[in-house]
Amino acid sequence: MNRKVIITCALTGAGDTVGRSEHVPVTPEQIAESGIEAARAGAAIVHVHVRDPRTGDGSREVALYREVVERLRDSDVDVVINTTAGMGGDLYLNPEDPSGFAEGTDLISGVDRLAHVEELLPDICTLDCGSLNFGEGSLVYVSTPDMLRVGAKRIQELGVRPELEIFDTGHLWFANKLIDEGLIDPPGMYQLCMGIPYGAPPEPALLAAMAAQIPAGVVWASFAIGRMQMPWVAQSVLLGGHVRVGLEDNLYLGRGNKVTNAQLVANAATIITAMGSEVATPDEARETLALRPRG
Repeated sequence: MNRKVIITCALTGAGDTVGRSEHVPVTPEQIAESGIEAARAGAAIVHVHVRDPRTGDGSREVALYREVVERLRDSDVDVVINTTAGMGGDLYLNPEDPSGFAEGTDLISGVDRLAHVEELLPDICTLDCGSLNFGEGSLVYVSTPDMLRVGAKRIQELGVRPELEIFDTGHLWFANKLIDEGLIDPPGMYQLCMGIPYGAPPEPALLAAMAAQIPAGVVWASFAIGRMQMPWVAQSVLLGGHVRVGLEDNLYLGRGNKVTNAQLVANAATIITAMGSEVATPDEARETLALRPRG
């Protein structure tokens, strides 16, 4: 069992959740403030997406990332900053004529997905370790081996820690390959993402099997979406991992009870301490992940 547990809070994501809960932050100010509140509740790391303030839709606009990151860095709260680098991988296909891109496609190269990382140099950025049929319909998230190798190399050159996001067992296989090829500086950092249709289902036996395939020395966490979010905190800690909660993945604590990021973090912290473990501080997270000291 993990005795010192890092909590990551995924603040807003890019999904269609803004209309489902008034607590989902949209503007850079709201996202940063929600991150500050989550840090005060016990999150050592905040995972940052940004949204178009006019529409609430997910965005990859560098200026929006800049404002969120600057607000977090200028605050009186210490927190490790983890920005997504997954935006720009959405391929929509017409099932009757899949030879062209359908409306909604936002597809750019792996390096172009790093524009905000290049400018802002967060402590951590994500690298989604494979393509995936993403939910119902005709959306494919595109992240090919060639794109991943080029992206991993650039992140390595920037001195940013990549969080390898793993949505299925084949993604784990490829993440291990990136480690073997020297494209990930030690320690590797894995996030096992469970329950996203149609990736790895949130089954405890599957999490245990995947955890057993993680190389020695790699620091890993896992999460599950929706009602499985809090049970997964316990599952991950029991198997030696760290945890992620937040409104990107779940809006509720109990049926109909819409909550904030800070409330989700506080509940996760309660689970961790009730299991006899401790919640890691930002400095302890930096030491575990061999990150730069706080600037």
